[in-house]
Amino acid sequence: MSLSQDIAAHLPLLRRYARALAGSQSGGDAYVRTTLESIIQSPDQFPRGIHPRVGLYRVFHTIWSGTHESPAGIAGAMGSRFRERLDALSLARRQALLLAVMEDFTHAEAGLILGRTTDDISTMVKEALYDLVAQVPVSVLIIEDEPVISMDLQNIVEEMGHHVCGTATTRREAVAAAQASKPGLVLADIQLADKSSGIDAVNEILTQITAPVIFITAYPERLLTGERPEPTFLVSKPFMTDTVKATIAQALLLAEDQKAPAQCKAVG
Repeated sequence: MSLSQDIAAHLPLLRRYARALAGSQSGGDAYVRTTLESIIQSPDQFPRGIHPRVGLYRVFHTIWSGTHESPAGIAGAMGSRFRERLDALSLARRQALLLAVMEDFTHAEAGLILGRTTDDISTMVKEALYDLVAQVPVSVLIIEDEPVISMDLQNIVEEMGHHVCGTATTRREAVAAAQASKPGLVLADIQLADKSSGIDAVNEILTQITAPVIFITAYPERLLTGERPEPTFLVSKPFMTDTVKATIAQALLLAEDQKAPAQCKAVG
């Protein structure tokens, strides 16, 4: 199998991870493009003897860590104020956390990606969970038509010290709830109870308020093509509690520096 075939299946998940780090679709996708360009230019330098996905993320991190000025297309995403805030909470620890709980790498694999030992990664993940959960409480709107999942999300939000200001199962309910409560964070499913779109609901909500949005979906690959406006933060169903916590915390941190949420169109 060719190198391109080896890594192609892993590009959607790399986009998810890169967007979560950069805080925007444009920023994350630009780093992914730069990663692919680097591999195309120097295929012999691609890490061998490890799983292709691990190798792909390792190349990405080499580029991410070595970039002092943003690659073309990342307008303002890595400005000095943004980087200072990331450094203050230890970017490396949060990278380890996202690799372990969002991307589901083992601690040994995350160590290969970041150039750390397995013990280092274990310590970094524990420290990052403490760093990211210790945030100022916000109000959260949950848009989810499955009662059990909605309850799970509410429990996670409250465990983090945040407050659920409303729940909704349809687009109409979601828009009304957002108008009434002005949430500081939105957690949204893609397909809602009345067959309406969670993406359409969020886009309407974002014309009235400014808040980070995390989409929770069983089909994340549909929103990770890099070919159209797509979400920045995605959590796959079924989800783990720590994955949701880490994504919430990352979204809230980056929202402080990036106040203009990007809209995305519904996927047919």
